[in-house]
Amino acid sequence: MRPRTGMALAAVLTLATGLAVVAAAQASAATGCRVAYTVNQWPGGFTANAAVTNLGDPLNGWRLEWNFANGQTVTQGWNGVFSQSGAHVTVSNQTYNASLATNATVTPGFNGTWNGTNSTPTSFTLNGVTCTGATTPGSPNPTTAAPPTTRPPGGVAWTSSEQWGTWTNGGYTLYNNIWGSGAGTQTIWANSFSNWGVTANHPNTGGVKSYPNATRNVNRTLSSLRTLTSSFNVTVPNSGAYATAYDIWDNNHAYEIMLWLNKVGPVGPLGSLQTTATVGGHTWQVYSGSNGANQVFSFIRSGNTNAGSVDVLAVMNWIRSRGWFGDITVGDVQLGYEITSSAGGLDFTTNSYSVSFS
Repeated sequence: MRPRTGMALAAVLTLATGLAVVAAAQASAATGCRVAYTVNQWPGGFTANAAVTNLGDPLNGWRLEWNFANGQTVTQGWNGVFSQSGAHVTVSNQTYNASLATNATVTPGFNGTWNGTNSTPTSFTLNGVTCTGATTPGSPNPTTAAPPTTRPPGGVAWTSSEQWGTWTNGGYTLYNNIWGSGAGTQTIWANSFSNWGVTANHPNTGGVKSYPNATRNVNRTLSSLRTLTSSFNVTVPNSGAYATAYDIWDNNHAYEIMLWLNKVGPVGPLGSLQTTATVGGHTWQVYSGSNGANQVFSFIRSGNTNAGSVDVLAVMNWIRSRGWFGDITVGDVQLGYEITSSAGGLDFTTNSYSVSFS
């Protein structure tokens, strides 16, 4: 059973009477672009990410613009400098992400408010050039690349090196969560629950050292849920020993369901192999075992992936259909990095993450 604790956040929006006004960087020409606009919303508020891919020549400075149709307001932004005038929103690059190569993607994101309707913007421009299209909310583009692989300098909304550091944002809680014996140092940062990262320096010894994560509490029975899905986009190192994984706790921690999206180094699941299953949008090897306190079901993806979405409800119902548990109550849905070793300091970045249910 993994203890749970804190994460970091960063905001780069200066507000004045509800409006951010900041100087835009000088931008070069663009010849083509694509935007994947994804939303996680709740009554009166929402978080959105606008992943923009440069389809033209390399850019040294970028500016993304769009119009809201329903009076939405940006209140806090990251991975860009936001300003809003009426319905019109402009996002310019930060110094650390000004360079945008051909086919590269940057993902500015923001928190906002809405009332009545929160429709997706119908058109985006990059440096004045209209982009070719935008995805609908809840449909992330898993092929887009991610922004920086290291913690952006300055401007983050929250950071902590404390063992149990925690931070809440937008209905989620972020945890630094250094819980294993023999751990080294670890610093977590965050712009929001959806965009955060950690720099971990844990020795090359056995045993899990930490599970930094972002958590959303569901607190619903399986039978009462119509949907429970999650999207993710991460940037992870190719060395060390770790797994990027969902950790889903049910029935007051009686059951733990882990969904391993990628793994590097000598790490493996608890228990014994039960079967191979294609469910929730992925193919997994399914393991079952007990850690002495919880029954653990581990789903190890057949190949590593860094971006996509998971139908969590389908996975849970698949387990129930095998009689492994009944109409349990889904508790916390966490996404994080289960780190065994990361000597010298390795960077793990969550570019975007959201959980939606109804």
